[in-house]
Amino acid sequence: MKKRLCGAVAVLVVLATVGAAPAQASPPAPGPDRHALPLGPAGLPETRTTTTLQPGVTLTRIVRGDAADPALHWTVEVTIPGGGTSPDPDAPPTVLKDRASADELAAELGRDGFRARVEQVTTPRTADYAGGELGWRVRVGTYDSQSAATSERTRLRTAGHTGSAVHTGWDGAATDRGPWHVDVLTIDPRTFRGSLGASYGPDLEDRETTSALATSSGATAAANGGFFVLDPKAGAPGDPAGVGVYDGRLLSEPVAGRPSLVVHADGRRTAVTRLTWRGRVTGRATTLRLNGVNRVPGLIRNCGGTGSDAPTSLPLHDVTCTNPDELVAFTPEYGGGTPRGEGLEAVLDAHDRVVELRSPRGGTLPPGGGSVQATGRRVADLTALARVGGRLRVRTTLLDERGRDVTPSPRTDVVNAGPELVRDGRLHVTPATDGMVHPDDPSWYYGWVHKRNPRTLAGVDAAGRTVLVTADGRGTGSLGLSIDESARVARSLGLRDAVNLDGGGSTTMVTHGEVVNTPSDAAGERPVGDALLILPRGRGSGDEN
Repeated sequence: MKKRLCGAVAVLVVLATVGAAPAQASPPAPGPDRHALPLGPAGLPETRTTTTLQPGVTLTRIVRGDAADPALHWTVEVTIPGGGTSPDPDAPPTVLKDRASADELAAELGRDGFRARVEQVTTPRTADYAGGELGWRVRVGTYDSQSAATSERTRLRTAGHTGSAVHTGWDGAATDRGPWHVDVLTIDPRTFRGSLGASYGPDLEDRETTSALATSSGATAAANGGFFVLDPKAGAPGDPAGVGVYDGRLLSEPVAGRPSLVVHADGRRTAVTRLTWRGRVTGRATTLRLNGVNRVPGLIRNCGGTGSDAPTSLPLHDVTCTNPDELVAFTPEYGGGTPRGEGLEAVLDAHDRVVELRSPRGGTLPPGGGSVQATGRRVADLTALARVGGRLRVRTTLLDERGRDVTPSPRTDVVNAGPELVRDGRLHVTPATDGMVHPDDPSWYYGWVHKRNPRTLAGVDAAGRTVLVTADGRGTGSLGLSIDESARVARSLGLRDAVNLDGGGSTTMVTHGEVVNTPSDAAGERPVGDALLILPRGRGSGDEN
């Protein structure tokens, strides 16, 4: 049974139009009520409803724009869609070409009896990316409904072409009139007496829905957290694809300095920071360098590992880099059994004593124990280091941007994120640094960064309040946000520092056990890797891990 907070619940409704005074005469409340969202043209209606969920925690629900924008329509974007057969339903479609190739495709479509148009796509400059022309897209038809666009797509496929039905409201035009649905959780440490933290559920290698994580921990509210492995070919589904610190323990290593969200149980000192790490395993007076923690050896989701990884040691989002020669440590939190495959595994008991050397690697762990797995050329290293009855000490250390050691307290959690959105109150969007620019695939940037999608954002304002934001998308009832729009929304909500969390079908917000936004997956709420939880007083952030 979920524990509920007793007592009255305060509700504040604010009706506002950009450029006009609020309908309510009282002064604006602190936090997200002060500025209209920078979406669409000035003068759009905007409705805000603020509810107190528990002392120090409010939910503000924002609806902006017109119920239906007559300028928007459905169309068919021609070339190769990414979602239907891809193991990752968020994979952007491959749709952008150079002008000559786009013209050639449009001419071919014309010969087949379709009226095609060629459109240039340009994208805004960011802090580390020049922007400008991304490429040219080819579209067919203008339709009032998705079903009509889908029928045309079927006709295209019969003629030997591929494409997807898309809504032009997802393109990101500044003239669009909406609507947008945005939910904002605000934790004010001055009056907050609960607990703020992150949870991954029973173990790392399995996914859980945000609502299930919230219910099992007795959370008042929750939002989905960081990126995670989805495709079994990329590792263990549910495993964080980047840094994961829970109850002060590093359970997943960072991706080469990508941003993360650091939260503390008391709701204070929330920060967006960039972390790296080092890991060592020591035995027989010899020390070996670790490549990873709690992930399938050889598979580095989002890349950003070591110099011997292929194709890159730099961050590269939604790409799985590989390395045949790795040393990966496992903790009891990983799951029911460690990954199986060729190589060697030193199995450790709760006192760091080697109780078994097994090859091939993979299997259960002793209660409270762990292991170290070696593949490829690292097998010889581990063979020389480990012996049954001896001790292996595994040590991992987080490092800040200056290379200094970071020691999280047991009441500190860190979830992975990217790109950065706001720094010191200014727009600071970093897709290139964080691996969201794929030089040989502009279609990826177009689908993931440029176009509107469901988004989850997080950050801290100048008053030290932690703010979690979800924006619905991939529908006509809420258009979603581009990454550029996400940054502008975060800044308009007063965030001093902000970062993008996992979005798309993962975007979920829960209050009092109920999902309050509209997740975009056709199947409903998506199981995720971890979630940020706001617990009532008396519930510890780490109790459910």
